[in-house]
Amino acid sequence: MLYRKFKNLDNPTSILGLGTMRLPIKKNDNNCIDEYKAIALVRYAIDNGINYIDTAYPYHGGNSEWVIGKALRDGYREKITLVTKNPVWKAKEYEDFERYLDKQLEKLQTECIDIYLLHSLSKKSWDRIKKLDVLKFIDEAKAKGKIKLAGFSIHDNFNAFEEIIDSYSWDMCMIQLNYMDFEEQAGLKGLDYAYKKDVPVVIMEPLKGGLLATPPNDIQEKLREVRNISPVEWSFKWLADHSSVKVILSGMSSLEQMVENLSIADRLVEDNMTEEDFEVIDTTREMYKTRIMIPCTQCKYCIPCPIGVDIPGNFKLFNDANMYSTLVNSQYQYNLLMQEEEKASHCIECRQCESKCPQKIIISQELKRVDDLLKTEREFESFHWNY
Repeated sequence: MLYRKFKNLDNPTSILGLGTMRLPIKKNDNNCIDEYKAIALVRYAIDNGINYIDTAYPYHGGNSEWVIGKALRDGYREKITLVTKNPVWKAKEYEDFERYLDKQLEKLQTECIDIYLLHSLSKKSWDRIKKLDVLKFIDEAKAKGKIKLAGFSIHDNFNAFEEIIDSYSWDMCMIQLNYMDFEEQAGLKGLDYAYKKDVPVVIMEPLKGGLLATPPNDIQEKLREVRNISPVEWSFKWLADHSSVKVILSGMSSLEQMVENLSIADRLVEDNMTEEDFEVIDTTREMYKTRIMIPCTQCKYCIPCPIGVDIPGNFKLFNDANMYSTLVNSQYQYNLLMQEEEKASHCIECRQCESKCPQKIIISQELKRVDDLLKTEREFESFHWNY
């Protein structure tokens, strides 16, 4: 296992970290964790070198922290860096921050969180919690010994990332990054900026929600031309080549996934990508791009839509379905996760957006295509979206 030094932590962290939003479940119910299997899985990870365990208040309907607390009994707590996240969207007043922290300490059966994150920040949520004095809360939580280190996770653009990281002396940050999303959200630009600020970076979504684990056949064949390794290993290999990446989080829900990822982590080394490796990743990226059906660049000049349709979001779901051969995933998000007014079906063809589109997309027509492909009567109760 490759380990890297994490600023302000006594022990280096394993390059592979265990994310716990995808623990084994019962009855196809994401809120019903199979405790026996989950505890065995967490302890297997720790016994085999993983020392970074990440959870959060809302995972598995609020049950993940309870189960992790049980898994870390019998001496396992002392072996790992424990990470969880404050549900900042729930905070209505200053006292709420500590109230949730205290509940998390109870659930995790610990007196102190090693790394405590402000969860899933955006420009909008950051502005709101700043007014609630969240940075004062962090300082007080450290002073009281309830947390050791503080960080944040973010799902917003680089400008929002830059503002947040410049606002405090953070001990770490968590960003989404993979070889397809290197220009999305904070991206590689954010990774480099954090390195200059001496802020360690932990990576989430290394497999783009599982999409890069099972690429289309032509892309799999291209990857194997250079190295006969799995698509998962290619993804981890690309990330680990960046020395500023301290931990790659993976949400492993089965022993099979755990064993595969541990084996990959054992093969990761510093400077592990060759020039030929980078070339094949570039080629793979371009192969994915040729599968794009609607040439939307996500510039967002078309929004806000006067009736609230999320035009770039709809186009992304449509393109993802074709790029990654994952129609069901896109249908799930369109039908169950997207707000009604945001769906393509709500377009009234006013066409105000079309004159603003640099790509000259006939947006009103393309939104019809999106709805025709993604609307479905499929039952999703037993469908587990691979986040």
